[in-house]
Amino acid sequence: MNLKNLLNRAASGLSSEAMDAAPAADFFPDSPLVAEVLASPNHGERQFDVTSGVAAPDMLLLHYTGMESTAEAVEWLRSPERGVSAHYVVFEDGRIAQLVPEARRAWHAGASHWAGATDINSLSIGIEIANPGHDHGYPPFPAIQVEAVTALCKDILSRHRIAPDRVLAHSDVAPLRKADPGEKFPWEVLHRAGVGHLVEEVPPSDGRYFMRGEHGQPIEALQAMLALYGYGVPVNGTYCETTEAVVRAFQRHFRRSRIDGVADVSTLATLYNLCAARTA
Repeated sequence: MNLKNLLNRAASGLSSEAMDAAPAADFFPDSPLVAEVLASPNHGERQFDVTSGVAAPDMLLLHYTGMESTAEAVEWLRSPERGVSAHYVVFEDGRIAQLVPEARRAWHAGASHWAGATDINSLSIGIEIANPGHDHGYPPFPAIQVEAVTALCKDILSRHRIAPDRVLAHSDVAPLRKADPGEKFPWEVLHRAGVGHLVEEVPPSDGRYFMRGEHGQPIEALQAMLALYGYGVPVNGTYCETTEAVVRAFQRHFRRSRIDGVADVSTLATLYNLCAARTA
């Protein structure tokens, strides 16, 4: 089923469980792709930026819901007691719901860091992709869902100045806490459609590698490259827990053939190519 047919089905609505929990919509959706507004009370003002005087979103952050039931995840994102939300949810069948207006600061990133910034919620638009995640079997993302995510991202990018390298995974900005949307998410599909920054990964092979507990100048160079790209990693020459988590997050997004937190030749070469392509 293509996206045009999907939009024709939008009137079918969401699951009865989600609808039972839904208050009336209290804002107009930002995107014509939205099938339903399921307003969440969990949002606030975007924080002011000292240089520009305004906080305009310049980052797109992708998540998975990480719960067994999508209806339960929607309820969670709309519960005042939970204090979490996202701007959008994309369901398994490709339907899109909006929970928070893009102008507002949704509460989806948590404690996070990217390129020196720590209030990622103020800087980003958050998309929750319905998938039970690593704790519940982690099934593949259906093609119709990926098509809808891609279309939504392109629509958001048409309204906001978001650079390709600021289309990120939740795990990129919170590597010690999060693994979503994970290594099964097909970033290459989005990239082919003009969404995000990606290079062809260098296949894993035998050769020198670095891992937790090691020290030295090569590790400092690895950390410097990761920090240059935007990851929150110390540059101290010690392959610490944070460095391992950041390498694993990098692999989940950019070198998905093996996720082990070990900086092998493939990981290093892919990282180098990624940084080089960004500045080309």
